[in-house]
Amino acid sequence: MATILRDLSYRYQWLYDSISWLAALSVGGEGRFRRLALEGLEIQPETQVLDLCCGSGQATQILVQRSRHVTGLDASPFSIQRAQRNVPQAQYVEAFAESMPFPDQHFDLVHTSAALHEMQPDQLHKILQEVYRVLKPGGLFCLVDFHAPNHLLFLPGVYLFLYLFETETAWQLLETDLGEVLKAIGFQINRSKLYAGGSLQVIQAQKTQSILEDVCKVSGG
Repeated sequence: MATILRDLSYRYQWLYDSISWLAALSVGGEGRFRRLALEGLEIQPETQVLDLCCGSGQATQILVQRSRHVTGLDASPFSIQRAQRNVPQAQYVEAFAESMPFPDQHFDLVHTSAALHEMQPDQLHKILQEVYRVLKPGGLFCLVDFHAPNHLLFLPGVYLFLYLFETETAWQLLETDLGEVLKAIGFQINRSKLYAGGSLQVIQAQKTQSILEDVCKVSGG
């Protein structure tokens, strides 16, 4: 169940931006937070990029600086409108993440920032399966989201933030091993790192080729 502060933060851009700015201080500011999931990745101008659950385009703004082919997807028409104003260089699609209107093996990179914690467990699993579907073989999925803190100093602040601004799905994510879920779908985990006393996790996962794809390559089919 959403709190009144959560509803207000999505209704008013200045409040949402202020909350994001404060929350990002623990990793060195919002600019670094938006780049955490992309660290170490080579993104070329021709890389086909999907910013999944793009919101108002905060991370999209960074992605368009590196690729000419960025698509932002969000289920909220209000968010899409704001993203179009904020980052007109990208293309945008209004759709649900668990049923993306893209063909198989379309993107080289799928990125999402602080969005998966808003999904119910069954919805989350469908979204991750969709990410796997739309990625090209060898393509990358990178994400940053909440994680259960492993440092006592961060516990009060994280739990207060979740209590005031998030729903039960955020608490459910703290109990979910995203790495294991991704591996069960077929991803290979290339990087998994915790920040801010363990309260944030970054995962970079690669879509592995199936045995059939490997056989076809060897046989020249």
